Amino acid sequence: MSNLAQHRLLLYYKGDISALTLFAQQADGGVCFPEKLPALAETLDEDYILASKIALHPSVLLNSVNGLLRLEPNLLVLEHDFSECVDAPGGVITVHMARFNVLDPPKQLLASRGLSLKTLPELRGRPPAEMELLRRAYVKLMES
Repeated sequence: MSNLAQHRLLLYYKGDISALTLFAQQADGGVCFPEKLPALAETLDEDYILASKIALHPSVLLNSVNGLLRLEPNLLVLEHDFSECVDAPGGVITVHMARFNVLDPPKQLLASRGLSLKTLPELRGRPPAEMELLRRAYVKLMES
């Protein structure tokens, strides 16, 4: 059975007018929540589908991250058409994405939680799996 440890969320803000796109980053540099990806993680092909009969619904993960970061229940909204798989030492991790549902970037709120919002160029230098996930997320956002 799928468990929370095999799932992560990318959190992002996208401006409706300017299309400014920012990704949330933890104090330790990781961009996945509730915890960063393992050091040896590698992204799988974009068309990889995890063959599991029982899957965790991303809303369970979203609720967990909301509680962990002490966020209002409707601040984050799931992107239902984004799901990427990462091969990691403990098994395949499925990465989902959620958008901050606000007009302006919630920089102060996130700073009070030890997080920051960064543009894709500011995140250069992250491990290859994270950079590839961010690239795929950005492409998906720009296409929608």
